[in-house]
Amino acid sequence: MAEDCQEHKEFPSVVDRYFTRWYKPDVKGNACEDHCILQHSNRICVITLAECHPLIQDGKTIQSISYQISANRSRLQNKVSGKSKRGAQFLTEFSPLCRISSSDGEEYTIYSCIRGRLLEVNENILQNPGLLKEKPSTEGYIAVVLPKFQESKTVTDGLLSQKEYDEIVLTRTQTISDNAKNV
Repeated sequence: MAEDCQEHKEFPSVVDRYFTRWYKPDVKGNACEDHCILQHSNRICVITLAECHPLIQDGKTIQSISYQISANRSRLQNKVSGKSKRGAQFLTEFSPLCRISSSDGEEYTIYSCIRGRLLEVNENILQNPGLLKEKPSTEGYIAVVLPKFQESKTVTDGLLSQKEYDEIVLTRTQTISDNAKNV
């Protein structure tokens, strides 16, 4: 009985309890630039960086984040109103959401990875870019996207489940380890 009291039980986080994690590895052919899509049962999807993204994995310092994706398109100008989400920008899987520059000169473009309407972007990461690395699944999210109702069941086609993603990460780790042994 005393052992039960001393035993620390880990409770699932809100994200783990209410969202399903989906992954898009090597986005646009860029090795290890993995994105994570958190899908809620109400079909809303939150776009974040995966744990293995170079910004998180390599401990890079984020220099700047820009939602200005072209000369005349800024995701910050996305103004959504009403129940039918009027004014929301429509995104495809390859629509850029933002660009992140690190202090080592690398620039990363973060893509939607799913089709839907852009409900909001996280303006908090503009003032506090460290949130992207410290809390990528919560306060450090990139954007919130709402897939069309008709597509809500198929929006994750082409994405990997947590188990499938873990297998890819394990394969990568083994490949790196094998390459290091051969050097």
